[in-house]
Amino acid sequence: MHTPKHVRRWMGGVAATSAAVLVASSLSSAPTYAGPVGDSSAFRNAVTPEGIAQHLTALQSIADVHDGTRASGTEGYDQSVDYVVSRLRTAGYTPTVQTFEFPFFRENSPSTLSQTSPDATTYTNPDDFSSMTYSATGTVTDGAVVPVDTTVTPTDTSTSGCEASDFADFPTGSVALMQRGTCPFGDKVANAQTAGAVAAIVFNRGTPGNEGSVAGTLGAPQSDPGIPALGASFALGQDLSDPAGTTVNITSDTESEIRDTYNVHAETPGGKAKNTIQAGAHLDSVVAGPGINDNGSGSASLLEVAEAMADVQPRNKVRFSWWGAEELGLLGSEHYVADLAANDPAALQRIALYLNFDMVGSPNYVRFVYDGDNSAYPVGPGAAEGPTGSGQIEALFHNYFRSQDLASDETPFSGRSDYGPFIAEGIPAGGLFTGAEGLKTAAQAAVYGGEAGVAYDHCYHQGCDTQGNVNMDAIDEMSDAMAHAVYTYALNASSVTQAGTGGKAVRGSGTGELRRKAHDYDAPNHHAARR
Repeated sequence: MHTPKHVRRWMGGVAATSAAVLVASSLSSAPTYAGPVGDSSAFRNAVTPEGIAQHLTALQSIADVHDGTRASGTEGYDQSVDYVVSRLRTAGYTPTVQTFEFPFFRENSPSTLSQTSPDATTYTNPDDFSSMTYSATGTVTDGAVVPVDTTVTPTDTSTSGCEASDFADFPTGSVALMQRGTCPFGDKVANAQTAGAVAAIVFNRGTPGNEGSVAGTLGAPQSDPGIPALGASFALGQDLSDPAGTTVNITSDTESEIRDTYNVHAETPGGKAKNTIQAGAHLDSVVAGPGINDNGSGSASLLEVAEAMADVQPRNKVRFSWWGAEELGLLGSEHYVADLAANDPAALQRIALYLNFDMVGSPNYVRFVYDGDNSAYPVGPGAAEGPTGSGQIEALFHNYFRSQDLASDETPFSGRSDYGPFIAEGIPAGGLFTGAEGLKTAAQAAVYGGEAGVAYDHCYHQGCDTQGNVNMDAIDEMSDAMAHAVYTYALNASSVTQAGTGGKAVRGSGTGELRRKAHDYDAPNHHAARR
């Protein structure tokens, strides 16, 4: 496994004293962009779409020579980290690299599933079924399918496979057929493996909106040797549950193991640490593609903002973060926040607010702002509570777009990006998003242009999420809004820190219930309510 240059060179100690002095000197004497507090125009002019495009080209080039991916745990991601670190150092920062372990998963080839008796049938991946994240490698030939504690009828409350006792009479060497319901997929599959199953298939609930193929995760690599684990549609579950007996062939070819990956942090040397402004974007892609919109767009725009901020003397300290392993469940930001909470809670308290930028260049875009005051998306299954002060961040973005004669809409705190761990700690948060796999409405198309009934990003989580997939008009508009927010709060964050309290925002007011991005463990899939 490739070890990034920054880890080899810097983990053993700090930079040479002369270099550190040079960095401090260059930043302490840096000019501040002209303009009073509230006027971000000069700073925004320093954040250019041309500069962002240069960063996107670099990320695309990295993916091109590393199997078309920049996923955490791959050389493509390590090289992406090297690029960000190099640019930050050139701008005068002293970046730090935070290493953490995470459960890596890659499907080397698509899994296959076919019925061999009583009716020879070949099923389609991914329409009928797909591998669950952390499925093991394996081959099953003419495996007998055995339903486990299920009547194969529509229900939202099935406990199929949730208890070891469900497998009391399970024949060793069979394929466990279970229904999605009330416990984690990982529990079902672990119970099946312990009972001697050679593979596991979990089919959908069958209730309205829960008929299609299940895209699930086991949460972590299985205990060796593991078994193939597939998610399936309700109809496929019915097809395999013939009481007269069914046999199947299954193939699965995956990599599933614990690997190292990295977060990158850089902060201004000046500014009040007690009001630290943190802005972040995840740097990793999914394994399937280069992730230039998701989330090269946010990472590149944040890097351009950071480079411009190197020429500003902020009143509040600004910390920029690029997160690893977001695509496997916000793991980089989860690790960062949990580490502060356990080992430096005072530093966590000093974070005045967090700004998140994930997918800001969608081809069929809408200018979405996180609904910090829950006015459009009340707290519930698809929206977490915005901690006190989050509504003020939302208002800042909407007001900025209004000042530019640009429309903007709300998107919920759905728990699907890296703000999740921050709002769970009661830290005010906000950010921008231009849409993922959801379909643009006719009303949105009338306001923003583009195509109604078409996904905001038709290449979401696919190999076609290349630089050609990015809308540079969206990048230009959203990066200006990013720059405005970072610059504004770098100079004065009192609108957030004093929101409703006369002092700092109340901590502990957030909720951590919605914090997984890509695949639920065994709950309704929130892909359609992205972020």
